[in-house]
Amino acid sequence: MLSPDSSRLTVAEYLERERRSEGKSEFLNGEIFAMTGASRPHNLISLNVGAELRVQLKQRPCEVYVSDMRVKVSVTGLYTYPDVVVACGEPTFEDAEVDTLLNPVLLVEVLSRTTADYDRGEKFEHYRRLPSLREYLLVAQHRRQVMQYVRQADNAWLLTETGESGDSLYLPSLDCHLLLAEVYAKVQFADQGALR
Repeated sequence: MLSPDSSRLTVAEYLERERRSEGKSEFLNGEIFAMTGASRPHNLISLNVGAELRVQLKQRPCEVYVSDMRVKVSVTGLYTYPDVVVACGEPTFEDAEVDTLLNPVLLVEVLSRTTADYDRGEKFEHYRRLPSLREYLLVAQHRRQVMQYVRQADNAWLLTETGESGDSLYLPSLDCHLLLAEVYAKVQFADQGALR
């Protein structure tokens, strides 16, 4: 997580503040964590993934949200904004505001330099507690690399990594495919070295 705000809030106070705010913040255990703006590659990748999924899911009972759909992990109390969220069947929301989703099937985070460790570690620990979640994608923005976690029947998570431009990633939770060439369309890499 990024920098916490110094005051502790209740969930109701957080939601009231968040719904009036122009920015976005994560919330956990009474603390607000301001989210920073995203880079050009981050925005391109998020929209590319969301658009590809929307096309494939257009005739199915699934909804794709990019960037602004708040997700709550009820068991841990985390409120957060994944980069791409997919809900299938009847989406369940926390309240009548219909802005906090409780039952995502797939979550996608585009890794930035400041959040990569958090997205891979602590945030994924929270996400794994979502009973509805079947798949989690971590997409690097400084090189072609996608880490795919798929929930298994025994509740373990299977990791697959891919990074070649011509690769196709099968998403069993949605019965969809993502071509890496489409995920990274119009994204230019400064170097092909490790994610920094």
